Amino acid sequence: MSVDLESLYTDLHAHPELSFQETRTAGVIARHLADLGLEVEEGVGRTGLVTTIRNGEGPVVWLRADMDGLPVEEQTGLAYASTARGTDPAGNAVPVMHACGHDMHVTALIGALERLVATTDEWAGTIVAVFQPAEEYGAGSQAMIADGVLERYPTPDIVLGQHVTPLPAGVIGVRPGTQMAASDGLTVVLHGRGGHGSRPHSTIDPVVMAAATVMRLQTVVSREVDPRDVAVVTVGSIHAGLKNNIIPAEAKLELSLRYPDDAARERVMGKVERIVRAEALASGAEKEPTITTDHSLPPTINDVDATARLSHAFRRAFGEGAVVDPGMFTGSEDVSWFARESGAPLVFWFWGGVDPQKFADAVAGGTIERDIPTNHSPFFAPVLQPTLDRGVENLVVAAREFLA
Repeated sequence: MSVDLESLYTDLHAHPELSFQETRTAGVIARHLADLGLEVEEGVGRTGLVTTIRNGEGPVVWLRADMDGLPVEEQTGLAYASTARGTDPAGNAVPVMHACGHDMHVTALIGALERLVATTDEWAGTIVAVFQPAEEYGAGSQAMIADGVLERYPTPDIVLGQHVTPLPAGVIGVRPGTQMAASDGLTVVLHGRGGHGSRPHSTIDPVVMAAATVMRLQTVVSREVDPRDVAVVTVGSIHAGLKNNIIPAEAKLELSLRYPDDAARERVMGKVERIVRAEALASGAEKEPTITTDHSLPPTINDVDATARLSHAFRRAFGEGAVVDPGMFTGSEDVSWFARESGAPLVFWFWGGVDPQKFADAVAGGTIERDIPTNHSPFFAPVLQPTLDRGVENLVVAAREFLA
């Protein structure tokens, strides 16, 4: 009996789970893979799964899908919208949504495996399917590697993966070289001296210090990076104080930094640290700021030859107009750790999830930013079809291109 992929997708969408908490998701995946006659190892890298299809002599192809959700309250209005709640690492109760499309990634990979299992007389080699947790923390692939996934499973000859994105459904975006940016997540704690809100002169106010730091950090990209280069400095979170008449002792900022390569990383990180420390000094802070790196992701770099080969295969399967160069995305991914640690080439591509007419209307009206929700938006919702079918077909075409 074939997998009802649309029902699987809507079920996963309605029941998202946060990073390293994907236990229900893992159970759903495991049951579907078992129905396909595949042996599954669960609990790899805490909540990840791996299955292998061995079909004679030939190349080893790794197919990867991520599966965690985000702490976002869904506002799509879909009949299958998530109302799930979860607990974040700080112990806070938060809404949870598949706001990045990982539910689509999982469903497409299961659908592709079903087709590949049914056509083993048409290809030869080994497929290793990796369902990875905690991509949103930038930690899931390394957790699986630390758990021995590269030693326990056949070494990849190539690593393949895909991501649904706001392109027209039916369009594939892929480019050789740097496809996605490197990134670092930083936590900055600014140390002040607390006191009564009526006596600010007796304190060192970390709220004012934080405000000045946030504003000055905006000049890193606007005034210290060549306009022809790519860099992002985002302060995504700021926390300080508990009451209006208490000046707190510290303020916490959470930063997201992005760049195309290691040289740019070194430059931007140095500028950010200089500003944070200088603003603390300018505020009279008696203690140096604490700067902690929460995660660090390398750029996602597509192998030039493998990308050219796969792009040709996609055009052959779907038509010349189906493949575009989307440029480098400033978002980041941790899929490349599998390729980097194994020494295998990587091809990672995007596929569209937006109704083509809606996308065309937004382009014509100059309203892309307003009318087409992006990944991580509470309104992000790929159109179910043809997005799902194309996601399956993409993986089947890609896998078979590199199998014997």
